Amino acid sequence: MSPDPKGSPAIPRHVAIIMDGNGRWAKERGLPRLEGHRRGADAAVRAVDACAELGVEYLTLYAFSTENWKRPADEVAGLMSMLERFLRTKGPEFDKRNVRLRTIGRTADLPESCRALLAQLIAKTASNTGLTLLLALSYSGRSELTDAVRAIARAARDGTLDPDAIDEETVTGNLHTAGIPDPDLLVRTSGEMRLSNFLLWQLSYTEIHVTPVLWPEFGKPHLVAAIEDYQRRHRRFGGL
Repeated sequence: MSPDPKGSPAIPRHVAIIMDGNGRWAKERGLPRLEGHRRGADAAVRAVDACAELGVEYLTLYAFSTENWKRPADEVAGLMSMLERFLRTKGPEFDKRNVRLRTIGRTADLPESCRALLAQLIAKTASNTGLTLLLALSYSGRSELTDAVRAIARAARDGTLDPDAIDEETVTGNLHTAGIPDPDLLVRTSGEMRLSNFLLWQLSYTEIHVTPVLWPEFGKPHLVAAIEDYQRRHRRFGGL
């Protein structure tokens, strides 16, 4: 991979991924949906390793949306159990690899055991200086914007914020991703052409790469292909 002469850097600073296709992968093979999710967790580890190796600074994985709570209770319970197992087994490995863990989303909705593990890992990896991994859990772009509006409204009500002074930076600073640069590259697997309520504010000028590969099959070669596609783009940000 090499720098794009038109201006895109060789490696995007922030990659966001909509990890789609676990259920379809399992269905095609006559396996339970949870087996697809288990294989998807393996793909998430591969993505973390690949991003760290390639020099990506931030990786955001859309792990569980607010809409996912509507799925059958047994599947949701299985996903929460899988999340806990993932944090117990992979969290220490991420720490050893200098990965810093953060979360975005309404994580208060998660089971207490998951919240406790997340808090431990976030604290333990806080001083790490390598890749920052953001897990989007109980997340949606609309709920995030709603939370930001509520925070801004409270500040205005309390007299600590002049409504006339509210600008884009005010909104950005009240998002779950405050302090994190917007994604340069969004990767969506399984060929679906939609954002699925993900990072609606932050993706305004993000380059989008869609691959037909189902998430459990996603690996470093697919990430490299996405980055090479990104390198060929001319990012104008509304200019010429």
